[in-house]
Amino acid sequence: MKITALLTLAAAVLAIADASPIAHRRPHHKAPHHKGHVVQMTRNPHFKHNVKAQMAKMNKRYPGINILSGSSGTVPLTNVNPDLEYYGTVSVGTPAQKFTLDFDTGSSDIWFPSSTCTTDGCKKHTQFDSSKSSTFKEDGRSWQISYGDSSSASGILGTDVVSVGGISVPQTIGLATDESDQFGSSPEDGLFGLGFNTIESVSGVKTFMDNAIAAGVLSQPVVSVFLPSVRRNGGTGGEYVFGDIDSTKFDGSLTYVPVTKQGYWQVAIGDISAGGKSLGQSSEGIIDTGTTLIMVGDAAAQAIHGGIQGSKNDPQNGWLIPCSLQSSTDNISFTMGGTPFNVAVADLAYEDVGDGSGLCVSG
Repeated sequence: MKITALLTLAAAVLAIADASPIAHRRPHHKAPHHKGHVVQMTRNPHFKHNVKAQMAKMNKRYPGINILSGSSGTVPLTNVNPDLEYYGTVSVGTPAQKFTLDFDTGSSDIWFPSSTCTTDGCKKHTQFDSSKSSTFKEDGRSWQISYGDSSSASGILGTDVVSVGGISVPQTIGLATDESDQFGSSPEDGLFGLGFNTIESVSGVKTFMDNAIAAGVLSQPVVSVFLPSVRRNGGTGGEYVFGDIDSTKFDGSLTYVPVTKQGYWQVAIGDISAGGKSLGQSSEGIIDTGTTLIMVGDAAAQAIHGGIQGSKNDPQNGWLIPCSLQSSTDNISFTMGGTPFNVAVADLAYEDVGDGSGLCVSG
């Protein structure tokens, strides 16, 4: 609250100064005993606001105030397999040890292997050596997490400086001393949870965004993401932006959708439609960047695939659709916040089942 008040005050001061043209101020006539010259001042028509520069100037002039303006940081992403998952580089400790982490709005823990871990999954990845970091602090609590694909990890908690795109805060981290075999084949070292702190594995642990917002290091209390697909834009240019929104990644205006339950990024899906026709399906859903698949209930899946010629529900692989639809121009729409968001049917044809049938897993 204190940081917010200072920022608001500083912005108000700048706005007031900008709204009071000097040329329109009345001259002061009550100085009969002093002679001088009147210097006419005019506004610079090329002036542009630079809040960060103004904050830096005020901090230098009044060092006791320490006004914070915040900043933003961008993390470039690597697209895996293709469009299976996306990871970026995160620095931990002093001096920094670098890890590739899967940024996941479907979980909240930040974790990676400890140097004390001896499982095969850990050995195939970069492992954090706490003894080499001057800022590491032991926590003492145990930690464990499991995911929907039955993978899991466990270990101990610690605290160290975590830096993402140049945004740095002290952060509680999970140091894995045991990992399930699934992680051995993953290209990333661990996960960077971006869910709410209510689903942290250990109660009371604050998320990276909690700590960054509280420390006032972000210019805006937001994190934005662009996940590119190979089909649409070559799969390159993916990024997470902490503290800002990259307006070059979208056209038009953003749609803001209320979170119905904090934990996951859970929102209301008002309707699902195909070819402009409502399928009569509404539900709660979560925005999960840890997976690129669309997962719906049985009724919604039946309604969606009922309109796709050649689709079938396979007991082993789930819903399958013709791989030839990868060139389709049709859309399935999910309405959130009153706005329909199109998912191309071509993107539903995710992966060929490989049995010569010409069918792809629908996802």
